[in-house]
This record gives sequence, C-alpha cells and structure tokens, in this order.
Amino acid sequence: MPAVKVERVNFSGHQGDELAARLDRPQDIPLGYALFAHCFTCSKDFFAVTRISNTLAERGIAVLRFDFTGLGSSGGDFANTNFSSNIADLVQAASFMEEHYQAPRLLIGHSLGGAAVLAAAEEIPEILAVATISAPSDPAHVSHLFAKSISELEEQGEIEVQLAGRSFRIQKQFLDDIAEHNLLQKVKSLRKALMIFHGPKDTIVGIEHARHIFEAAKHPKSFVSLDDADHLLSRKKDAIFVANVLAAWAERYLT
Repeated sequence: MPAVKVERVNFSGHQGDELAARLDRPQDIPLGYALFAHCFTCSKDFFAVTRISNTLAERGIAVLRFDFTGLGSSGGDFANTNFSSNIADLVQAASFMEEHYQAPRLLIGHSLGGAAVLAAAEEIPEILAVATISAPSDPAHVSHLFAKSISELEEQGEIEVQLAGRSFRIQKQFLDDIAEHNLLQKVKSLRKALMIFHGPKDTIVGIEHARHIFEAAKHPKSFVSLDDADHLLSRKKDAIFVANVLAAWAERYLT
C-alpha cells in the first residue's frame, strides 16, 4: 500500500477565524488536488472523510479536508454560520490551496457538504469535476434534523438542539439562509463533470435527492448506487469503495 503523508495546516476562514485542516497527499507528486467538505455538524476527522481522503491519497490524489467555522478544531462560533458561510469557507480553502500547493480541480462533499460543493463550484474557476456523497438536492432538507424545534426557533431566534448526541446552538438566520438557496438551479448551470454517490436505503437523505440532482445536471454526469450503505458510510468497506470509484473517475480530469 503506497505511503501517505498527512500534514496539519491552518488557514483563515471567510470571517477571519482560523480553520484547522489536514492535507492527505501521496509521497510522489500528486495527480492533482481535491477539496473535501464534511457533513453537517461533522468534522474533517469524521471516519468517512478520513477513510476516503486516505484512500484517494494512496491512489495519487492529494486531498485537503478542513473543519468548517465553529466545528472540530476550527475557530469561530457555529451559531453564526450557515450554508452561505460554508460556501465562503470552501472558496477560502481553495484560495489557500492555490497559494501554498495547487488549486483544487476536484470538489468532494458529503451530505450537506455535497450541497455546499455544488453551490461553491462556480466560484472556484479551476474546478473541473465535482463529486457528491449522499447529498440533499435542497439545503433546507437539513432542517428535518431539528424539525420539532423549528417553531421554538422562530419565536426565540436562537435555541440549543441535540444532533448526533452533541449540543449545537442554531440561530433563525440559519433557517432563513438555507431557504434562500436554489441548489438545483446551480446544478443546471454547473458545467463541471459530476459524480453522484447515493444509497437507495439512505434513511437520512432519501434516494430521490440523487435523482433530482442527476436530472438537473448536464453531461458529463454519473451515478453510483451505494447499495445498502448507510448515510454516514459507517462501514469501512463502503467508504473505501467510494474512494476507489471516485479515484478512477477523477483521474481523467486531473491528468
């Protein structure tokens, strides 16, 4: 198995906060660079993100994965973030990569991170290909995670919710922001090669979201079914499968 180097790096997010990142890279000169956006309230060290990034590096593709503002080891307040701020952080990450390494030509996003890379692609001119994993076709879909608290959020403006066993503060501006984004319109004008990974048994983001994205996109576009994989790719073999298929597909756009 080819050796992989993992570098700890930091860069400034769009609000000026220091964002923590990892760069997984092969020992030899990379075929190209990719930028990875993790799922909602996850982090760069989430198991699926780590497994996919490591496997891609083994296949010759360098991957920068970072914590969005207020998450993981990054600075800032999560309560002040939203879908638009995630897009802005991705653009900042791409600028950092261009300055210190090489501009990314591949964007990868998991769950809401997949929606974010679809929206951010047009703002990063060097991007040639985009890959989504279990992504919603509408960012507002994420609000179902705290649907029972939405009326309280509307009244109070800010609440604390439990997501995946952890507490997060959510502000009303988050709801307002995700409601403003027409992601499928972005997909229609994407003009990038697109790979969509989604599991038909995904109980968090239904398979119909993949269909909506695929139908809105123009060619070249591809869809890969993840069979019985769960939304978070919690089984190691599912994450490695995604990485291997993704590496084979992306190679034509990176070389």
